[in-house]
Formats: sequence, C-alpha cells, structure tokens
Amino acid sequence: MKDALIRQLSESLLQMSDTERHLLDYIVANIERIPRLSIVTLSEEAAVSTATIVRLMKKIGYEGYTEFKHHVRENLKERQSVTITADIDTQIKEAVHKNEQEVVRTIQMIDIRTVEEAIRQLRKAEKIYVFARGFSEMIATEMTVKLQLLGKNCEIHNDPNIIKVKARKLAEGDLVVFISLSGETEELVEAAGALKVKGITTLSLTTKTTSRLARLSDICLFGYKGEQSFFPNYEVRSRLPLHVLSRILLDAYVIRMSDESTPS
Repeated sequence: MKDALIRQLSESLLQMSDTERHLLDYIVANIERIPRLSIVTLSEEAAVSTATIVRLMKKIGYEGYTEFKHHVRENLKERQSVTITADIDTQIKEAVHKNEQEVVRTIQMIDIRTVEEAIRQLRKAEKIYVFARGFSEMIATEMTVKLQLLGKNCEIHNDPNIIKVKARKLAEGDLVVFISLSGETEELVEAAGALKVKGITTLSLTTKTTSRLARLSDICLFGYKGEQSFFPNYEVRSRLPLHVLSRILLDAYVIRMSDESTPS
C-alpha cells in the first residue's frame, strides 16, 4: 500500500511546498490509521492546517480528504483480503505436504521381503480374519472385500468381545491381520498375545515400530504417521499410511497370483 501511494504521489511531489511534503510523509508513515482520523485530528497530529490538507488532496487527484480516506480504506481492505488468502493457501499447502509425506515415507519404509512373506501367508491361509477398531475398520472392510473377491475365505471383526472369543478359537492354518494406527489398541494387543501363545500366524499393518502389537506379530508392515493432526481434540487421525500399506499389499498379492497362473 505504501509503495503504491508513493508511486501515485511522485508525479506531484515537485509541485508541493515543504509543509505539504511534511504532511505527505506523515500520511505515508501512518497510512493504516488514516481511515480512522478526521481532518481535524490529522491537522493536529501533523501540525498543519486543514487548508494544507485540502490543498494536498487536490494536488494528488482527490476532491477532498473524505474521498482520500475512502480510497485508503478500500485499498487496505483489499490488501487484508490478499493477506488472509495467502495465509489460507499456506495452511492448505501444509496439509497437502503432510499427506504427501505420509504417502512417500510409507512407501520408502516398505520392505519388499516382508511384503513377499505377507503374500505367502495370505496365499497359504485356509481362513483369514481381519481385526480392526475405530477408523481403521474402513480399511479392514476394504481389505476383507478384496480378499473375498480374490477367492479367499475372509471375515472382519471389530467388536472387542467377538475379537476376544475368535482369538481363543482360531486353529492352525488360520491367519489374522491386525490393522491399527498406533499398534496399542488394547483389544487387538490382547488378541495378538493370545494368538502368539497358540502359534497362530499374525500380520500387522501399523505405524509404530515399537508398539506392543508390532512386538507380538509375526509379520509387520510399517507406515509413516505425521505428527500434525487437523483434528487434535478427537481420535480421528488420518489412516492414509494404512491405506497405502493395504493397497500395496493387495496389489502385490494379485500380481503374484497372476504370475503363478500364467503358463511359462
């Protein structure tokens, strides 16, 4: 705003008296206050007469001080709007970057040998159980449907009591897939412990390498979870890294199955 005003006034500068130049300097230095200053207040603060203010306004192309104030007010509003928009754009860029990092770093963390072992266990399992809680249930549902479409005997459970009962009844040849962002969901940790005692193979998709679920599972695929949450007061963190892991695992499974069915 100041730069634009100076450019606007530069053509008239040579025609100004010393008093008018002094007034101009004062206006430029206090441009954001101008919409709130009456002509009398401005004359007192700048130590000039109201007549000097009126003369300056006419020299810079305005009918009077009131018109000048209106022009300044509108320009300040426009500048404020641009600033707010820039701030919003910055925040949105941060959100985009957060999601990009979760995808990219999750892919970087994937160990191909672990994926191959997970595929091997999915292929040989007589029955697959997918256990998940909360927002992770959406990923579990998608995985279950896709495995069923691929001809696997697969079912999903999210009820804590049913998970507990199923964990006690599973038999050799079954495979349990846990989907948990933190790897600390109590019902899933308890089930993983029971399954470990029974010798049932378990596969976990999580983001915490040191979690109890990770330590109890036979196979783990790890994703990257960003620290920032745009819903800090609620337990609704993005499951994007788990989505990435699930999709890559199932895509890889389909590729390996296609390789086996293709005649050499």
